[in-house]
Amino acid sequence: MLCDLCGKNQATVHLTEIIDNQMSELHLCEECAHKKSLQMEQQFGLADLLAGLAEFGKPGEDAEATRLKCSNCGLSYQDFKKIGRLGCSECYSSFKKYLSPLLKKIHGSTRHLGKSPYKVGAKPRKKLDLAELHLRLQKAIENEEFEEAARLRDKIRELEKKDETK
Repeated sequence: MLCDLCGKNQATVHLTEIIDNQMSELHLCEECAHKKSLQMEQQFGLADLLAGLAEFGKPGEDAEATRLKCSNCGLSYQDFKKIGRLGCSECYSSFKKYLSPLLKKIHGSTRHLGKSPYKVGAKPRKKLDLAELHLRLQKAIENEEFEEAARLRDKIRELEKKDETK
């Protein structure tokens, strides 16, 4: 099968695109596939996605952010905004103030809980849920959100009661 774009080379890459619920298939040679991937990256790059989520470059952004650099690898916050990737594990600490809201938007939490192996069962997951609820309870108390704190307290008691009966 020949490449759908150039019509010269053998198609080795098969791409399915879905745009506005319309599916189309492209059969491309390596050269055209590379060009197509560059074109797609320019249209919708990871850095653009992150920029949209974190509202990077918004007016009035903290002047500190423009001068911020990782003490370990030297990556600047501006460079992170451009490429959408951190340079090392220390970048998380260096850019914490600006990464926390982004991580919260992407993952729904700023803490990574991971997954539990199926064989282990639900018990470790319950412990993580309880720990998370205790943290949320502390924050609610600190922020004087007493209705939320009472709701969380009741939920914690309910989970602990279930553990005791087993």
